[in-house]
Amino acid sequence: MTDLATLLEVGGPVAALGGGAAYTRAKHPGVYWSTVGLPLSTARLLSSYSSVMEACGLTVAPSRLRVLALKATTQREIRAVPPRRGIIRPTTTGLRLRLRLAPGQEPADVAASAERLRHAWGVHAVYVTTVKPGVVELRLVGYDVLRRVRMPRKVGGGFLKVPVALREDATPYVRDYRAVPHGLVLGATLSGKSMYLRHLISGLARQPVALVGIDCKRGVELAPFASRLSALATDPDEAAELLPALVREMEDRYDLIKARQGIAPGTPDEEITSDIWGLPEDERPVPVVLFVDEVAELFLIATKKDEERRDEMVTQLIRLAQLGRAAGIYLEVCGQRFGAELGKGATMLRAQLTGRVCHRVNDEASAKMALGDIAPEAVAAACAIAPERPGLAVAGDTSGGWSRIRTPYLSLGDAAEICRESADLVPDIPALKPFRPHIPVQLAKPLGGAVQPNPVIG
Repeated sequence: MTDLATLLEVGGPVAALGGGAAYTRAKHPGVYWSTVGLPLSTARLLSSYSSVMEACGLTVAPSRLRVLALKATTQREIRAVPPRRGIIRPTTTGLRLRLRLAPGQEPADVAASAERLRHAWGVHAVYVTTVKPGVVELRLVGYDVLRRVRMPRKVGGGFLKVPVALREDATPYVRDYRAVPHGLVLGATLSGKSMYLRHLISGLARQPVALVGIDCKRGVELAPFASRLSALATDPDEAAELLPALVREMEDRYDLIKARQGIAPGTPDEEITSDIWGLPEDERPVPVVLFVDEVAELFLIATKKDEERRDEMVTQLIRLAQLGRAAGIYLEVCGQRFGAELGKGATMLRAQLTGRVCHRVNDEASAKMALGDIAPEAVAAACAIAPERPGLAVAGDTSGGWSRIRTPYLSLGDAAEICRESADLVPDIPALKPFRPHIPVQLAKPLGGAVQPNPVIG
């Protein structure tokens, strides 16, 4: 009985400690990783590095000089040589270390063994990136960072750069309009597409950029940001008037570039290779970012007249996508589906949209529309997104690279408040003044408690 009582006295605290660790791992994975996971994974890595590398086939035969030196100085067994390991650098989400590859190895050899390394060292995932020839970096992620997204404190922002999501390797996903001028965002209802759009708009709202919106759902998505928008179209008829104004603005900017460079006024726009960033800062027009929500609404037709209007709008969108980058005009096209079935010009427009972000979609064909022509292996990843994880998406570009990302939560009210605080940054673009949205005054509560609307002002 004495032994049993002693066992119960010792086992109680141990069980409580184990239960607390399990609870922390489930509810606060970051805290668990910093206190328990990090020391355990580091110990596993240090104690088993050589054997794991050998089991993964990442070792090479030692050089002849090394063999002779070992035989002359020691009687140890001559073993294969693993990649030289650098200093282990802990992070809040995992570990980082660099490997100097042995002669004859390539980064693809290490990347092919990433899943084996993950299980051997007890981490959530292992990602391999090339630092320079002969050196790769292993980024070990300790837990699923996309389950509860928290953006890093230090993100690579800047002019026309917006950190909108977190990658699965715990690095920020930055939307850089200078590097990837036009983008396509697809996603079904409640997939997180609107949240992605909110982050883009609120991030750009604090920068000296003109924001233009086309929202054919009567403006329900973009109207809350009206105080920061330079122009807004809420139906196809208004869009048919706004797009020609943007094309004229683009042509005026090309004329400005021509005049600065001394190019003849009759030179075709396609033959001009420079852009507005080569102009002096005091002459440089402000960049314009055009957001198109539910792009399929611009393609839908009911009559012959609608077909002519549709063809004109699609032609203008294609012109903006082909020529807008040099003029500082960028496109962000959003929708649930985007393929050839929308009509003439849809495939041609999609081909000009370099960046692709695919949220959860209702069928495989929609994922192929977004990613099939740039990263076919990413289609399966997009189709595997669960409805329980809104905001999760697959991002890719024409380089063929892709990764899973997830957008953190941002309420509509907070995004709209950011736009209201940045209303003084709306640039003066005469061509867009007729399309400036009306900004309603915030509702005021009288003494009786009922909410009375104030008149709408322009």
